[in-house]
Amino acid sequence: MPENYLITVVGPTAIGKTALGIQLARHFNTEIISADSRQFFKDMKIGTAVPEEEELATAPHHFIQHISVEEEYSVGDFERDAIAKLDELFQRKKVVIMVGGSGLYVKSILEGLDYFPEVDPQIRAGLNKESLENLQRKLANLDPDYYKNVDTENPHRLIRALEICIGTGKTYSSFLNRKKEARDFKNIQIGLTSEREKIYERINLRVDKMMEAGLFEEAKKLFPKRHLNALNTVGYKELFLNLEGKITKEEAIAEIKKNTRRFAKRQLTWFRKDNAIKWFENTAAPTDIIAYAEEKIKCSSQ
Repeated sequence: MPENYLITVVGPTAIGKTALGIQLARHFNTEIISADSRQFFKDMKIGTAVPEEEELATAPHHFIQHISVEEEYSVGDFERDAIAKLDELFQRKKVVIMVGGSGLYVKSILEGLDYFPEVDPQIRAGLNKESLENLQRKLANLDPDYYKNVDTENPHRLIRALEICIGTGKTYSSFLNRKKEARDFKNIQIGLTSEREKIYERINLRVDKMMEAGLFEEAKKLFPKRHLNALNTVGYKELFLNLEGKITKEEAIAEIKKNTRRFAKRQLTWFRKDNAIKWFENTAAPTDIIAYAEEKIKCSSQ
């Protein structure tokens, strides 16, 4: 049987992953799986930097704005659906592209997820009402090993770990690093990066463009649904604070930029742990990156 290849493009937000993914898809005449967990949800187009209509028309994309913000959609749901889509695509394509900055979602496709038992959903419901500080304190006490490695500013990660700790009486970390899933494709990982200050400049510019494109109006429409898990994300939660009268619009914009920069730093920390990623400057010629992917396929096929 001919071998299948998944070319994965990763890196921090605003670095240029979408454009590179499209160029790779056009070169290989294939389709794109999005592994950006913020772009799954409808009605969040501007704040999650969903590709423009002309970009989406250039190469077929999957898992972009395909579910309602009112739906729960976990990384496990994504793994199941994306693997099924890849199985379908590999019936007619030798190469498929995956693009995304959500490290855990990328990992779920390349390696599979660690197994966690089901726990009482009421545990999560209770944790959702707690402050970030309380969540951090509880996790530091219940699972100090995981607390040292988790993004302590991410309430989703804290709550996920805590519900397992509380629901099973065991640490979250005890369920991690199980045997990897065997996949029927070979993976080629490409990372885009740049100097930190340049990344931050790109982020600041993107936020300004989002505001010009109508991010505030988008957040205003979603404001009645601000309690939903999907909307507890950078770009919306800061503007919700403004709409609640707690901060000014200027302060909200500054917070969006600051929190997005922090998010980019966490993304780089995650991906740089993976030695399989071949890093390129975001200014690198796409032809050089395509040539690298072609060479990897050629060598792997021999």
